[in-house]
Order: sequence, then C-alpha cells, then structure tokens
Amino acid sequence: MWVAIICGLVIYKLFKRFLYDDDILDIEGSDSSALFTVADRLRKLYGGKVFVGLRIPDADSGSRQSIDMVLVTKEELVVVSVKNFSGILTIRGDGSWACEKPGSHKVEHHPDPVEETRKQVSILESYLEQRGVALPEGYISCKVILPNPKLCAIPVSVFPPEVITHEQWVQLKPGPKSMLSSWVKSAFRGGKKDIQESVSQNLEFVLSTAPIWDRLELKGNKYVLGEFLEFKGKQEDVEALRHIRRSKVGSMIIQKTSMFGLVNLGWFAAPSRLQVLCTFRDYRTEGASAPELKEVTVRSNTEIIFQPANASKIRKFKLSSVASMLLSA
Repeated sequence: MWVAIICGLVIYKLFKRFLYDDDILDIEGSDSSALFTVADRLRKLYGGKVFVGLRIPDADSGSRQSIDMVLVTKEELVVVSVKNFSGILTIRGDGSWACEKPGSHKVEHHPDPVEETRKQVSILESYLEQRGVALPEGYISCKVILPNPKLCAIPVSVFPPEVITHEQWVQLKPGPKSMLSSWVKSAFRGGKKDIQESVSQNLEFVLSTAPIWDRLELKGNKYVLGEFLEFKGKQEDVEALRHIRRSKVGSMIIQKTSMFGLVNLGWFAAPSRLQVLCTFRDYRTEGASAPELKEVTVRSNTEIIFQPANASKIRKFKLSSVASMLLSA
C-alpha cells in the first residue's frame, strides 16, 4: 500500500513538474492579471483606449514612475490605479491603508493610494507637456479601483470620492453614452467637453510610444509586468534566441506546442519543440513596410528569466507556458 502511495506522489510530482510551472500557479491571482481584467472592462464600458503598465520619466527624481493604466476618451483622461487588496481594510489617521488577512493576523501597510495616484497625475502632465501635448484645464483626473471582492472596508464610508469600491465597480454596465447612469458619468466622465481631434491624436501617439514595462502573456489569460532578463536552457536553444534583445525585437509569439509538452521516446520523455515568432523593430520614420519576422524552433522547457514589477524574487517561466512577450524599447 505504501509503495503505491509513494509511486503516486512521485508520478504527481513529475506530472506537475512537466505540465505546470510553479510561477504560473503563483500568478493565478496576481496584480498584473487584475490590471488587464480592469483594462478590458474599461474599454467595454467607455470605448476609447487604455494604456497599461506605463513607466513615465519623472524629471524631479530622475527615475521612472510606474502607472497602472491611463484611460483616454474624448471627454477625459483618467490615471487609474488598481489595488487588488484583500482582507479587512482600515484607513489610518495619516491616510495610509492597512489590510489584515483573515485568520493570519498579518497586516500589510500601504501608502495612501489616492495621494500616490494624484502624484502620478502631476508627473504624467509634466511628461505630456515636455512632449508637446497641452491638455485642457480639468481634462485629466484620477481614480483608484478596488476590484477584489474579498476586500472589506471598516467603515465602508471612509473612502474619498476618487476610490471606486468593488460594489461600485460591479454596478457599472456597458451601454450607449446616452444610457449611462448619472453615477457612471460622475465616476469617470464628469460632463466634460470633448477635446480637439488633433490633440486627441497627438495624446494617443505620445502615450503609445511612452516607456512601458515588459509584458509576459501566459496561457490562461494571465499576465506579468516587469523586466525580461534572459533565456536559459540548452546552449543551442539559447544561441538560437540570442537575437531577441529589446533594441532589435519588439515582441515574440509562441506557436505550435504539443498537447502534453512531452515527446515519448521509449523509456524517456523528452521536451517537445515549439516555434518562436519574433517581430523586429522598424525605426524608419518614412517608407516603413511590413515588419520583419523571424522564426526559430527551440525546446519547450527553455526558460524565460523575468523580474516581475514590484517584486524582489526573479521568476522563471517555461516557454511552453508562455503565449507571447512584449518588450519595451
């Protein structure tokens, strides 16, 4: 009996080792995935464009300010901060937030998210001005969205007007502009006038070319924002991928992998091979043609070494678990 149990555990470990990535399991409820869930819903609600994972240069500090997302419509530009907090939330006298995890008695302390987002608005305004975008007065605002249903605030009425709680978030419904509720209008639109088409186009161009985090899209619609570091694996596979550098390649897509990620070779299980399709950057301003593509074939257990944003631990992701990767210039 014990032999059967031990054999079962060994088989389970091997199954998990080859078919799943521990980091994929950790990403299940990650903040990055929450960002893209919120961004998709904002697009459906308001149209316009949503720019996710910006890293805006701050002239005062000489560093880059991370901004979760920017929603741009004809009526308004909204700097959106997404806080995927869970547990019991209290707001302290100094404005900081404290989240206690039920059952663990562990308290996480966070600086005032509203004040942080207001600072991001100021930094973004300065950046846009430096790049020649003059926005109308009152056109830019900020919101803090709390999308996690497992967050409970005590008391509920403590939030400033910039905060959208989970209860308010789920009440928003997509629909024609004329049918938007008064709460929806006050939450984002505020009854503001449309900006000129030329200003809108310039604004969208500047935001689309602003610095961003590198982006990993994992299978199962999960995302990780951060910094791509390198590939690891067999020497010939790493050599085949050596051309993937942010100065040359803007994105890559993983294609064609076997159902189970393994090829049966008698008594052994060898990693399957998959195709990596890379899109090269085109820095030409005139006469640009279709982007140059390159396809290479490597082992599916080749790893991407990635540093997630706002995390101290470097993560490893097998290519077999990755759908695509977008690299910041």
